[in-house]
Amino acid sequence: MKIGTKAIHGGLTHDSATGAIMTPIYQTSTYIQKAPGDNLGYEYSRTANPTRTALQNNLASIENGKHGLCFSSGLAAIDALIKMLKPGDEVISTNDLYGGTYRIFTKIFQSFGIKFHFVDMLNVSNIETKINSNTQLIWAETPTNPMCNIIDVKAVAKIAKKHKILFGVDNTFASPYLQNPLDLGADLVMHSATKYLGGHSDVVMGALVVNDDDLAKRLAFIQNSSGAVPGPMDCFLVLRGIKTLHVRMQRHSENGKKVAEYLYNHPKVEKVYWPGLPNHPNHLIAKSQMRDFGGMMSFAVIGADLEKTKNLVSSFKVFSLAESLGGVESLVGHPASMTHASIPIEEREKTGVTDSLIRLSVGIEDAEDLIEDLKQALLKA
Repeated sequence: MKIGTKAIHGGLTHDSATGAIMTPIYQTSTYIQKAPGDNLGYEYSRTANPTRTALQNNLASIENGKHGLCFSSGLAAIDALIKMLKPGDEVISTNDLYGGTYRIFTKIFQSFGIKFHFVDMLNVSNIETKINSNTQLIWAETPTNPMCNIIDVKAVAKIAKKHKILFGVDNTFASPYLQNPLDLGADLVMHSATKYLGGHSDVVMGALVVNDDDLAKRLAFIQNSSGAVPGPMDCFLVLRGIKTLHVRMQRHSENGKKVAEYLYNHPKVEKVYWPGLPNHPNHLIAKSQMRDFGGMMSFAVIGADLEKTKNLVSSFKVFSLAESLGGVESLVGHPASMTHASIPIEEREKTGVTDSLIRLSVGIEDAEDLIEDLKQALLKA
């Protein structure tokens, strides 16, 4: 079954009680039992809810995995993963990553005795220099947020398997339509389902997908014990969003190409970060592990300082200045003061997240209107 068909049907069955073609919203906290322990598979909605079960099965299907687990946010999903570790354990992470991930690693779990190493994974050999007997997890984003760097998932998976280390990939920027890290050797895939999976900027949710049965059981225990689960309405919204994932991602990618090429050829633009451009450092790896290149990109304007950059991002008419990404509408953001403000400036600038960097989430509007909006905003730059 191909990805478009999986998005609509994967892991799902029609409602047996009514024949409803859409998964019902089971808005209930508890379930009737015939006798203690004698139930229909559900006893309390923190532990399991039929709407959430349907979404978890669907997510597993589109990521070519066996087990899906949903959480109240992407960070809650990461929180559950790191809770499998213990004091003294070490994590090797890419140094270019979402500010919220950096924050939960350094400000929450580091204080519990877990050590984090942030390395440049464009050269995967940098990973092995940090591996020791305490290393339990390698964590990567690809494409990265916000620099859109591409990490060679197969190469990192080879290193992880060699040293028997768990390897997780944040697949949020790509979505399962563009990339399937489990097929490339990763042990675990994470999504902020808030973004492309939901696709309509109306829900906050996170997800993990794995193949290993024991790993799934450990994560499910944490999911239930910690209780950071999404409600049935949110699960319904993401299920609905996934049904159009393939057609939306096609349009995001088409528009992304047009916008990236326009920016690349604009005389005021210094640099464009989009993996579909032939001059992207890991363009060939992106071609080998992705089906297309998506709608996420960043760029910098020649000679722009902080004030000029803030004025520029505030001058768009079609692009909306807002946090988040992956919705049908186009968004513009300033990572240094918005999504990545929690990362110390010296660490941000090492990876290229300077005050002049602008991030775009290219939506599915008419590309000509998006380019006209860029044109008028850059004219004011």
